[in-house]
Amino acid sequence: MKRRIGILTSGGDCPGLNAAIRGVTRAAYEMFDAEIIGIHDGYRGLIEGDYSLMSRDQFSGILTLGGTILGTARTPFRNMRVIGDDKVDKVAAMKKTYKDLKLDCLVTLGGNGTHKTANLLSEEGLNVIGLPKTIDNDLYGTDFTFGFHTAMDIATDVIDRIHTTAASHGRTMVIEIMGNKAGWLTLYSGVAGGADVVLIPEIPYSIEKVAKVVEKRARNNKGFTIIAVAEGAMNKEEAKMKKKEREAKRAAEHYSASADVARQLVNLVGVEARAVVPGHIQRGGSPSAYDRVLSTQFGVHAAELIRDGHFGVTVALKGNTITHNNLKDIAGVPKLVPEDDQMVTIAKTMGISFGD
Repeated sequence: MKRRIGILTSGGDCPGLNAAIRGVTRAAYEMFDAEIIGIHDGYRGLIEGDYSLMSRDQFSGILTLGGTILGTARTPFRNMRVIGDDKVDKVAAMKKTYKDLKLDCLVTLGGNGTHKTANLLSEEGLNVIGLPKTIDNDLYGTDFTFGFHTAMDIATDVIDRIHTTAASHGRTMVIEIMGNKAGWLTLYSGVAGGADVVLIPEIPYSIEKVAKVVEKRARNNKGFTIIAVAEGAMNKEEAKMKKKEREAKRAAEHYSASADVARQLVNLVGVEARAVVPGHIQRGGSPSAYDRVLSTQFGVHAAELIRDGHFGVTVALKGNTITHNNLKDIAGVPKLVPEDDQMVTIAKTMGISFGD
């Protein structure tokens, strides 16, 4: 029996999307008679009926390719049931496209927002399977998401390179790592890159305590300091504010987390400090070997779920096992760094400061 599978990538791009697409489709072709419909630019394509029937050869040669061959876009979950000026009922439109295409299943590759919409469509009666991607690694129920390890490798490489110029000039270098809500990427790359200070959203910091680290290193004849700071890191005063209030303050004062830390250290300690923002470099390029393998494993498991008619779930890694969770159990549940997380404990034992 032929199965028609729709597949889309939604939210921010990251390395491993094409490897996961390849894993799903190649396994599907091997296990059953499959027809693949590529939906363009995420949920926008599903809403507007923008898709194409794909051939088997289109999934060849994409294992190492960064980005996504399907295109992606952000379609915020909070707007999914809101009918705007265009008068489009987005949920109804997505269901219509699904039914018009006679799909047997929709595979969605994305992060938290993507999974919330996937769960919404599942609750509306569509057969949906999710694959967890995000460089932030903040999806509940899976040890790792694909894209995270590649971004960690890139962020670590940035920290490594900054080390040499920091040591040469005797500077304090503040490196801003992606992660607005979750600090996993900053935590792991900070440990891997030998940062002296790691600042993450989950552990509000005191700039005075960060300054003491810089001063102590100077007293010990270590003429430079490496600080890895998540873009969403906040000091203890900001942590008391509501999110909109905090964002408005930053926008009004025109600063980022890294720039603010660097500026304050100049004033408090008198050091030469520089902020470095690698930005979207962290989510671009070819996936690492680890992410190629993980994406392939996730894709194959998704194809097995399709074969078995098991829907309303998202694929996950737990320990060394590829498994799955119910969408309703993980959608909208962020995975943040606990203050007692083992990696935090390891970092502190190594002498890394979190400014707390």
